[in-house]
Order: sequence, then structure tokens, then C-alpha cells
Amino acid sequence: MATVLICRRFPGLSRVTAFSTTAKCKAESGSRKGKQKKEETSEAANSGTEPVATIQLLSPSGYRVLYNPSAYAKSRAASQQHVARNRGQALDGTFSSPGTAQVQSTFSTTSSQALPAIKNALPNPKSKPLLEQTVSAQPPAARTKEEAEMEKAEMHDSKEDPRMFQKGRPEYQSLSYNKFELIEALPLEEGDLILHSITTVRKDTQSPETITDYFRKLSCLPVEQHAVLRSDPRFNRLCSCAVESIQLFSTSELIDILKAFVRLVVPPTHPMLNAYENEFCRRVWDMNLDQLLLVADYWRCLDRSVPSYLSILFSYANMHWKDLTLPQFVQLVYIIGEGRKSPADLMQKLESLILKYLDSFTPEEVGTICLGLFKSVSGISDHIMRKIGDRVSLQMEDMSSYALVNVLKMLRYARLDHLPLLRQLGKVVPPRIPMINIQGIMHIALTCSSLHYYDEDILAAVAMSLPSKVTYCRSKDAAKFLWSFGCLDYEPPNEERFYSGLIEQMHRKLHEFEKFPEHLLTGLLGLAFVQRFPADLIDYALSDEFVQKTRESKYELRKDLFTLGKSVEIECPGYKGSRLPPQLYEELTEMVLNFAEQEIYVRPEIVEAVSLLESMLGGPEYVKSHMLLPHTRSSDLEVHLAMDGHPIPFNLKDATAGKKLKVIGVNLTEDLLTRLIKGRCIGQSPAEVENGAKAHGQERAEEAQAPCAGGRAAFSHGASVTGAGMKVWPKSQRFLDSPLSSVLNQQPREVKLAIQVSNRNHYCYCSKRLLGLHSLKRRQLRQLGYVVVELPFWEWFPLLKRTRLEKLSYLHYKVFNPALLNGAG
Repeated sequence: MATVLICRRFPGLSRVTAFSTTAKCKAESGSRKGKQKKEETSEAANSGTEPVATIQLLSPSGYRVLYNPSAYAKSRAASQQHVARNRGQALDGTFSSPGTAQVQSTFSTTSSQALPAIKNALPNPKSKPLLEQTVSAQPPAARTKEEAEMEKAEMHDSKEDPRMFQKGRPEYQSLSYNKFELIEALPLEEGDLILHSITTVRKDTQSPETITDYFRKLSCLPVEQHAVLRSDPRFNRLCSCAVESIQLFSTSELIDILKAFVRLVVPPTHPMLNAYENEFCRRVWDMNLDQLLLVADYWRCLDRSVPSYLSILFSYANMHWKDLTLPQFVQLVYIIGEGRKSPADLMQKLESLILKYLDSFTPEEVGTICLGLFKSVSGISDHIMRKIGDRVSLQMEDMSSYALVNVLKMLRYARLDHLPLLRQLGKVVPPRIPMINIQGIMHIALTCSSLHYYDEDILAAVAMSLPSKVTYCRSKDAAKFLWSFGCLDYEPPNEERFYSGLIEQMHRKLHEFEKFPEHLLTGLLGLAFVQRFPADLIDYALSDEFVQKTRESKYELRKDLFTLGKSVEIECPGYKGSRLPPQLYEELTEMVLNFAEQEIYVRPEIVEAVSLLESMLGGPEYVKSHMLLPHTRSSDLEVHLAMDGHPIPFNLKDATAGKKLKVIGVNLTEDLLTRLIKGRCIGQSPAEVENGAKAHGQERAEEAQAPCAGGRAAFSHGASVTGAGMKVWPKSQRFLDSPLSSVLNQQPREVKLAIQVSNRNHYCYCSKRLLGLHSLKRRQLRQLGYVVVELPFWEWFPLLKRTRLEKLSYLHYKVFNPALLNGAG
């Protein structure tokens, strides 16, 4: 008599139990009653367990189902990793992407290589390719109790955790599958009798009621028997019989059979499920909404994609949306999210239901609504999202961390700067960080960076908690952490441990980047923002092999490659690894410059600055509006000065297209300049100041046009302000008795200014803290020999509404500041 070994995993004591498929297994009958209660709850285990694997069982008295909403970590990829690990396809405890099962790599914190002259720098010896190196195989150490608890906290059931809202109302029992439902376990002997009767009775004599009853009872067999049952030819005969007479079943009978399939964990690709999907699609319009939502929930529990059924369900809901009760509405949004399908016409109507029920939602239901909208990529109006933010900011302490993270996902997607919610987040989240698992922490950090919101308490709590959890990071998690901290340009207190741990994890997960190349570039750019360049990872990212993988990605990754490649070129002169081909640089530069001509150079704040600088300095040959560093994707106004303060013409190309400037208007005398810098006289209006300047200019008109041989007429570089522009005097007529001349006793040389016209998107939200990309840009400009001059938006934008003379005075102060030449010297 064959004995089949069935395996099931539970946290706790590990042992193996054998079950027989015949009624003659008398030896087990004595222990069956003791196991019954355990079988009633054991359905809580993940349905994706392999038939042959290590089994872990708990005694009935010690088994409890625990829900920790703060635990939010490994998604479905974690179970896939476990399966791959059992099949011998994983590397260092992780899953392999297709084609990489035999690829191995080895790294440790101390062996991680970085480029010279940079933070965390190490030499970059040329060695064999990164993916050909071997993973260091350390013997598994005995797990401590703390490690076991941490692993338990990091576990996340991507199918079950989003369903926790269903425990909040009894109405969900008729709308969803309850895996914790108490059922009376079917004795093995009775199960064998049912299977035996299937073979002894003709198919055409089996009534729908009898077949349905068989499925109900067999689904109540002990969980350990389910895999045996699914492979039993007699069960397959029963399934075949049901399919052949499927149209004879009532809708409620079909629903009961589908529920039995869920309990028995029938594979989602089983051929017979096609017939059930088609039959339910045919019956949609004869079912009520509760039944429709229940069937959709069963399909979700089976992990089967049913786009046709969902499409019809959404059409039905679109016609009856006004009749949706609160539980029906929340369950519908959950189904929309799990199906990753966003029916635009229906979502517009559901927005009004969000407002209708918002005050009645439980905190978990608010999280479910946000997660459903986020997963289905459903747009939502700022008004609705702000209302949700108002609700959450007032009840954040009552929300589970899981629900709160789901709200943050939608807040990030909507790019809504809800300041009260963000401020409350800074109070509530830091103490929770140690109890939230790695994916939840990642989404918190990513929300802060996506909204450019800098909160040192949140970031410090994340940084301090991460090193002990870093081995649970997926490639995506590690990359997003690096990006978030780099984007906000935050250096944590445990900086070296924080970055070394994440870089090492990037090495461990390198094989995953073959499938998700965008994550490697995300992580490396985040590191580049904070001036960290791990040479081996960069060598791989810029290799021809990886560049080809980026072309196959669904994302546009060329700009990220451009930024990374050029940053390495500027900041790492000793780098000897792979580089992007020159033709790719040329192609990307042209693409970025074309975008800048259409979207950046034409911005009013930049156009005004260029025009005024040309007037002040003497024409277009003295100013150039372009991108000094195209890989940073922002513009610059370039100006050259001699060390004596004179502007130097260099933009000859644009100068040929410029018009000759006329000398009209007012000269800027020493007296007028003093009044402009120190402020107008008390009680004098701006108009009076400007009129007075013009009158004074008329008195000095002849002096302004005569050779200047000792008079006091204009700016130190010899230019005079006019009503329409500036006149630049011949070199022999310029004065050197300005404040600048006192500091210019050096060998004359050129000073190149890179003038930055900044805007709010260059800074963290509601602060004057530069974001990582723009900090990187200014650092690289200085390395290339430029003196960075900023026209910050909080100064320049208000000036755009002021008089021309006030703007010219401000620009003169910025460009001819003696401190600039002092610093350059």
C-alpha cells in the first residue's frame, strides 16, 4: 500500500507526518480527533506550497493565527524566492531571474569596491566580470530567538494582508472568502468512500446536488490531504463530471464548487477552471452584486486572472453604482486594485462614493481604498485626495502601519503636498519604524523623497533601523532606499554602516537587475547624489551587456545612464571600467537640448534674466543660456569675467544674431548706485527714484558720451544703465577704481560663472535645502572650474514684478560680488 508524504509549513516545531489515501489506515484513527481543531485553522497557510517539502506542524493547543498589521515586508516575490531556493535556482538565498540560475557573485562589506577620491573610496583593480565572481558561502549559523522573531515580523502575505479590512464588518462575510472559517474536518474514511462512489456510479446519473455535496465535503478534508486529493484520478473524474453538466448547476451551487476549489488550492491554471470562468461570465446579469463580488473574491483567492469576468462585473457596477452599500463599495475597490484594472468611467462615479462614505470608513477601509486606487493606477482628483489626507491626519495614531503605508502610496502617486498629514507623519511614524518591516519602511522613505519632504526624524529612524533588516531587502527596496536618501541629500548618523549594508545587498541581488535594470540605475544614481561610486557596480551598469538590457526595459532608462556615465566621467578621473559609447552620449545630449529649447529656456524667469544680463554686460556675446551639464537636465546662464572684473565676450555665435544696442536713458552714477543698493530715501516712492535717476542722467548726458578720464560715471566695468539697455565703453575708457580693483593684484585670468536660476523643484518642500540632483550638479560645476552663482527663487521671483532698475541692481550685485573673484583667486 503506497503512502504519500504531504508537506505543510507552519512557524514552530518541524516534523513530518504521513497520511494514507485509503480507509484502511487504522493507525491514524486514534490521533484524528486531536488533529481536527488544527485542520480547521490550518488553511491559513500559503497556498503555494510545493507537494514535497519540509513540513512544520504545531500542536493544536499551541497554534494561533496572529495578525500584525505593522508587519509589512516580503510580497509575493518572497514566496517565489522560496520556491526557487528549494529548486536550487537561487543565489545566496534569493530567487534568480530567467537565465541567471547558474550565475554567482560574491561580495562582503569590506570587499566592496568604490572609485578613488570619493567617499568610501577603495582602489578599483581590474578583475573578472562582476557576475562571474562567486558568492561567499558562509555556513548557516544557529538562529537566535530574536532573529526568528524578526523573520516572522518580516513575513508578508501579499494575498492575505490586503484583506484584513474584511474583519471589521460582518457584512463582508457574504462578499468574500474567509480562510479562517471554522469547519468540521471530514474523516479520511468518509473521503475515501466518496471517492470510491465516484468510480462505481455512472457519470450521467450524478445529480448537480450530489456533485456539489461531494465537492463541499472533500474540501473539508485535512489540509495535509489536499495535494493527494488533487492528484487522485477519482477526483479528476468528479471534476470532469461537473464540467460536462456545468449548465445544469444553479448559480449558488457553482459558487459552492468554486469555494471548494479555493479550499483545496486548485492551481489557477487548471484547465477545468476555464469552463467555470466562461459560465460565470454568461450568468453575470442573472446574479446579484453580493454574488458577483463573492465570485470575484474567489478568483482572487485562486490567484487566477479573469479579465473578462471583471470587465463584465465593472459594467454591472457602473449601472448600479448608486445602490452600492459601504461594504460593497470597499470590496469593489479592493477587487479593482487586485485586478490591476481601472475602468475610467466607473472610477469617476466611485469618487462621489468616497466622499459619501469617507466619514464612515474604518481606518483600515481608508487604507484599502487607497491601495485599490494605487494598484489600479487610478487617477483621483486633488480634492478627494486632500479630503482623505484630512481624515488620516486626524486619525493617524489609530491606523495600522499597513493601512497608513497604503495611504502614503496613493499620496505619492497623486503627488499631493498635504502638509498636515506629513507633519503628523513625522510624529507618529518614527517610533513605529522598528516594528514595520522592510517594504513598509521603503514606502515611507520613498514617499518622503517623491514629495521632496525632508523630515530628519523619519529619515534618522529609517537609517538606524535598516542595517539589521537590510538582508530582507529586495533589489527594488535597496535601490529605493538609496534613491530616497540621495534625493533628499541626507547623511544619516550611521552613514558608513547604512551605505555599506545597502551596497552589499545590491551586490547580493545583482542577478535580479538583469530582469529589473531600472532598479540598479536608481540605486547608483542615489549613491552618486551623495558622492559614492561603487566601481564594480558602475562597471557592470555601463557595460554593453547591461545597456542592452535597459533598451529592453519598459522604462526610458537612457537619461539615467547619461547622468550616471557623465557623473563618473567628471567626478572619478581614475575610473578604468566600462563607459558608454560616444555616439550614445551625442544622441542623449541632442535629445536633452531639444527638450530644453522647448521647455526650459523659454521660462519667464530665465528669459528675463538673460535679457537683463545682456543689457547690463553689453550684449548677447557676454551671456549664454544653455546647459553646461546636459546630463543634469537643467539650464545655466554662463558669464565670463576677467580677474579685474571686466566681462569677457565669448558667445560669438549668439552675438551675430543680436541687435546693436542704442545708448539712451540714464547713466548709473555713484550716487544713484548707492541709493539703489542702500534703498531709496525715506518717503520716496520707486517711481520718484527712477524719475530722479533719469533727470540726473540728462544732466550727465554729455559726460556719459565723452571719454572718461577720471570722472565717476558708471559700474566698475565701465557700463552705464539706460532705459532700454546698457552701453559697454571701449576698453580704454573703462574704470578700474571700483571696489573690485582693490582685490585684483594677481595675474589676470578668466573666471567662469555658472548662474543658476532656481525654482521650487530644486529644493526640498518648504525649505532651502537643495535636492540631491542639484547638489550633484553644483558640485560638478565647481569641479569643472565654474563659480556657481544662484538667483534663488525666493529672491528672484518676487523681483520679476519690480522695476527694471531694481532687477539690474540685484543682478549687478550677484555678478560683480567681490567675494566671487576672491574665491576664484
